[in-house]
Amino acid sequence: MKFRSHLIDIALIFFGILSAAMGLKGFLLPSHFIDGGVTGISILLANITQLPLSVLIFIINVPFLFLGYRKLGTMFALKSTTAIAGLSLCLAFVHFPDVTPDKLLTAVFGGLFIGAGIGMAIRGGAVLDGTEIAALLVSKKTQVVRVSDVILILNVVIFTAAVFLLGVESGLYSILTYISASKMIDFILNGLEQYTGITVISAKGEDIRLAITQSLGRGVTVYQGKSGYGKDGHINTPREIIFTVATRLEVPLIKKEILRIDPSAFIVQQSVDDTTGGLLKRKKH
Repeated sequence: MKFRSHLIDIALIFFGILSAAMGLKGFLLPSHFIDGGVTGISILLANITQLPLSVLIFIINVPFLFLGYRKLGTMFALKSTTAIAGLSLCLAFVHFPDVTPDKLLTAVFGGLFIGAGIGMAIRGGAVLDGTEIAALLVSKKTQVVRVSDVILILNVVIFTAAVFLLGVESGLYSILTYISASKMIDFILNGLEQYTGITVISAKGEDIRLAITQSLGRGVTVYQGKSGYGKDGHINTPREIIFTVATRLEVPLIKKEILRIDPSAFIVQQSVDDTTGGLLKRKKH
């Protein structure tokens, strides 16, 4: 089982390298566009210094790989080092055709290929860009700034520099590339069916549980609780707290059924990035 898992990780990283390299050499570089993160910094420095992009990508990522080794473990650092080295070699020695001169297509599809590559590498347990490592460590240390905030701030600086160094048009197209890549990463990591967690607090918990499990065919988890603030300001009657996970398309139907049973039910929704196990698909009767 472990051998099969390692093979899958290797395949994901390998195809991730090819996809990211295709996005860079087949789309972005011929049109002088950049992506965010270390890749964007490397492209900007390659334009200024005339040093090979393949060398810069690896060198600039080295400090982040060292941080990853210190904080996230040997296996992660080894996979990431291999992935970034593979990307550098691919950029240096593998030929990719210049797909299209159209700038809009270049920005969108270049971003899609890069995002797919980064997403596959992450699924394989590695990164192709050290920015994610730095953002994760800063977020853990400060406990205030989120990972996405750190990446956003860094990319604002990168794209501002791109506007001055490459021109306004190239800078704006590069931002579109980054947006396209980000959406593709989300798709690869989270899939098309994004899930929503639904928590229901109601005095009619049993009726709601039966409706969700039998009529709608969803799995639920039931917690026992009490009303925390009743009419007299004290803990009062028992409440059943029901939790279920559904796709976004199923949420309106579930809410409608809950409110039909108990119009005063307290319903809380939250986004779920990923799930493992449990009854996620609709149960067939």
